[in-house]
Amino acid sequence: MGITSEQFDERLDKIRSRLAQQGALVCEIAEQAFQTIFSMDSESALRIMTRDDEVDQADLEIERDAVDLLQRASEDGCPLTPQQIRALLSAVKVNNELERIADAAADVANRVVSLGDRTSTFPRTTMVMTNSVVGILRDSVKCFAESDSARAKIVLNSEGTVLEFYDVIVKKSEQRIADGRLGVDHAFDLHSIIHQAVVMADHCTNIAEQVIYQVTGAIVRHTDAGWIECGKENQID
Repeated sequence: MGITSEQFDERLDKIRSRLAQQGALVCEIAEQAFQTIFSMDSESALRIMTRDDEVDQADLEIERDAVDLLQRASEDGCPLTPQQIRALLSAVKVNNELERIADAAADVANRVVSLGDRTSTFPRTTMVMTNSVVGILRDSVKCFAESDSARAKIVLNSEGTVLEFYDVIVKKSEQRIADGRLGVDHAFDLHSIIHQAVVMADHCTNIAEQVIYQVTGAIVRHTDAGWIECGKENQID
């Protein structure tokens, strides 16, 4: 007997549930990676780098399950609604975004390890910026788990705050390099870390875009005027 539409939804729910767990793990890894910056704990940073392997393994399993589900539905001629198709496609894309966020967190941890026993501290604004990124990541995971397009729009609008922090930190670093208060090597380390924070925030907005697409059918685009939705179909109010 072929797979039914109801069975498709059951398997899709399991994939989404696994993704929610993946999201929680990625949030934990990202938060811990940022904490090592300020604790200067290279041993914890090394452990975080190995936890990235957990995310990679789950990423492969989730993608395999999604492909198998789509193949099964295709072979059995299971009738799928546009929303079911969007939900599965979005799950695959969100899975990829979470894996890349974990990669960025591992890069932060790797930077902490390479810093060794440095004694110089990073600007306080760096902690505010990284805390903001963790908050955005949590919101993006939650909006996916709950199919919450309203929260997804909040995530989209939050990325600008992270970019503002980035600009402030870079400008202050340039000033401190110029007057000799900050060494070039230390500035490079700082820039590498905040760059990864921006990368994480960007992947979070990608997750938010997928949530909006899944729920409303709207494709989200970023323009000079801000975020816009186009191509809506079967919109759910």
